[in-house]
Amino acid sequence: MTAPVFVVDTLPDTRLYVLDGPEGRHAVSVKRLQPGEDVVLTDGRGRWLDGVVRAVEGKDRLTVETSAPHENPTPAPSITVVQALPKGDRGELAVETMTETGVDAIVPWAASRCITQWKGDRGQKALGKWRTTAREAGKQSRRTRFPEVADLMTSKQVAALLATADFAAVLHEDRDHPSGALATAELPREGTIVLVVGPEGGVSPEELALFEAAGARPYRLGPSVLRTSTAGTAAAALVLGRTGRWS
Repeated sequence: MTAPVFVVDTLPDTRLYVLDGPEGRHAVSVKRLQPGEDVVLTDGRGRWLDGVVRAVEGKDRLTVETSAPHENPTPAPSITVVQALPKGDRGELAVETMTETGVDAIVPWAASRCITQWKGDRGQKALGKWRTTAREAGKQSRRTRFPEVADLMTSKQVAALLATADFAAVLHEDRDHPSGALATAELPREGTIVLVVGPEGGVSPEELALFEAAGARPYRLGPSVLRTSTAGTAAAALVLGRTGRWS
């Protein structure tokens, strides 16, 4: 297993770095790291460096001897999932598993059939939870480039995003609406891929028409029906494997 990951706002330019605050507390009190153990420090934007714990102080402070910084290239093709707002805490579950899988960006979507609504302070709090979940899941899965969680989008804003993609798909299966198989779709090796996941009630006919006009065709994953909180993860895994990003 790779070394545990800790986030810093700016990568240190000194040989010895003191990790304190919430990250230091997690390292000392939760991970119980000891001198001689390896760690990774990252800014969450692809830049990172290896480190070795040299000293532990109290419950929330340790000194790390660091190496020269590295930078992971931007993944290609990039994968964005537009996630309709699920009920309860299923949105955070979706963000967590998509982050662990390797999604590059997540867009909350206020679909017309969403039961959950993000408005005012409640909406900002929910968005904050999604972003915190992406950060923590990024650390847990040993990523050095965490997915960006965008502001909530309307259907028109999602359509504008789809129009810029090199490949855009709406995950939708309806016996009255023809769809292709995502497993056999022709996918680009570069550029951007955007996948749209609808709410529990499905994507409305009006939204399907809007998205198709923007260049996004409907695709199905398989014979079973997935929950909105798991469909994005399953689709992303399929695309990551088919485009070579998991090779």
